Amino acid sequence: MRVYLGVAAKRLDVPARVLDRVRSVIDLAFPVPADVIRGREWHGRGVSLFGWANEPDDSRQPPLISEHGGRIIGLNGHLADPADVARLPDDSVGGCFSAWLARDGELAAGTAINRVCPVFYAETPDLHVVGSRALLVHLAAQPADRIEHDVLALQTIVRQGFFLSDETPYKGVSALRPSSRLVVRDGTRTITQAPLPEAAPPPATRRAKRAAIGELAEALLATVAPLRDLGEPVNLALTGGRDTRILAALLHAARVPFRVTTNGLDTHPDVIIARRIAARLKVEHTVIAPPQTAERDAVLVEHPLGRAWETLRTCEGMTSAYESIVSYLPYSRKPTMSGQSGETLRAGSLNLLQSDLSDKALLRRIITTFCKDERLFTAEANEHARELARPWQDRADRLEALDHIYIWYKVGRWQAGARAGSLRRGDPVRPFLDNRVVRAALALDQGWRLSEEVIYDLILRFAPELRDVPIEGKPWRFAEGMTKRRPQWLTRSHVPPAHMPTVKTGGGWSWRTSPGPALTDVLREQVLGSLDALAPIVNPDEARALFADPVVKKPALAWHLYTVSTLLTGLYPGKQPEELEPITVSRPDPAR
Repeated sequence: MRVYLGVAAKRLDVPARVLDRVRSVIDLAFPVPADVIRGREWHGRGVSLFGWANEPDDSRQPPLISEHGGRIIGLNGHLADPADVARLPDDSVGGCFSAWLARDGELAAGTAINRVCPVFYAETPDLHVVGSRALLVHLAAQPADRIEHDVLALQTIVRQGFFLSDETPYKGVSALRPSSRLVVRDGTRTITQAPLPEAAPPPATRRAKRAAIGELAEALLATVAPLRDLGEPVNLALTGGRDTRILAALLHAARVPFRVTTNGLDTHPDVIIARRIAARLKVEHTVIAPPQTAERDAVLVEHPLGRAWETLRTCEGMTSAYESIVSYLPYSRKPTMSGQSGETLRAGSLNLLQSDLSDKALLRRIITTFCKDERLFTAEANEHARELARPWQDRADRLEALDHIYIWYKVGRWQAGARAGSLRRGDPVRPFLDNRVVRAALALDQGWRLSEEVIYDLILRFAPELRDVPIEGKPWRFAEGMTKRRPQWLTRSHVPPAHMPTVKTGGGWSWRTSPGPALTDVLREQVLGSLDALAPIVNPDEARALFADPVVKKPALAWHLYTVSTLLTGLYPGKQPEELEPITVSRPDPAR
């Protein structure tokens, strides 16, 4: 994991007290042990650039801070070809990154197409501060040693568990948008943004389809080609769904050695299906079961306070503790891969069971995305949510709007925060986040991608052995039909056999969706005990109603509230909670 911070003075040079403050707070903002952090600095006229990493060295990527053509360059993330560092900030290169550039009198930073390697910025009367960690930017910009939260901005975390805006939990700190450039030149800041690719009309012939999918396939293959020379197999986290299956097929086609692991109980559909995929592709498969009681009638769950502290520390209050953020481990060079953000190939958030593609239904989806659970919120919080939704609901092309909402927010904010956990443990390979892959996907018609025909054809192209392996949940959309009024253009080049099975189990039992009374009690106590802190955004009577039953009926919403309440009441920054007993969550009796 790399962390960058740039400071540009509006007049003269950056004060020494600001530089000293930056050096003193990095241990707080970088979620790894202080003794594994190494750093470099560059100072020029009116500009300073800091870089830190817990990577042992720079042997696989460009140096933490390097010089090319009279420019000082920092790379957050990775490039498919490290030699492309000299081309930055050109975001057409392959990889998953943000770029940092400096020289006398000038500081610049840029995001790639999905801003999953984020850039945050703030301004004071004397300085422009730009960094890859929002808390670090806030602390560097603050005149005193204190943190000020933007409580109103946190309403979207309670609704969705991540930000649906360019806001952050910290007052005065904003996230740079996708494909954007921030430049501070002689004390003046400018921000420019390039539009996302415009989707082409759906291909009308099988030949045109093959050509369009071929471009996406080539972009995917290019992301994993360097893995052939690593000398050890890639570890792929495999489930029963669509996205990790594409990656297994991709590694198979690229002749990259790999093995797969699956988390879950033996009866979970992910485990059952992953076993079959591994057998077909002849790769090693390991199942990692969750901790259970001796009778195996319950699971032991980390205490929510410890889970929330680690999530706040890692994701800076921009991801809910409902999400499973991997804990810290010493940095490892072993290559890992998962299917996160694979929805990019399936028209993003449209894939969430959106079957009605009428304009009215799509508009309702946009509004619901930003404004769900209105009764829980104050009038001010609801008006703020409506303001955030307005630019998106005013777009003429609703399909494109929902597609881009996914890139801007589900990837650019949720994934950007959540992946910090895995980045500090190594540099995971994420083909679905690669700049070229995202561009190739967004250039395809949203309705066609939503039909799942694109990803089905990719799987058959990469690994025809998987043709009849069942999928978890619903059948392939293009085979079943998205609506009763099936689009004329959705002709089938490869149709799954009519007998092809699916596993319709609802995903199996999970303690997160069935928290039980003991876990509910802990969540309830924290949220209802901190209603004063939540008062600017949450209606207290509705919060009490949410927890009225012995087992909360909306566990994700309860976790979102819990996360925000712990942030606002000072859980982090602060010492890690100690001596917390795990919570026992009973499994439901299948006989009932």
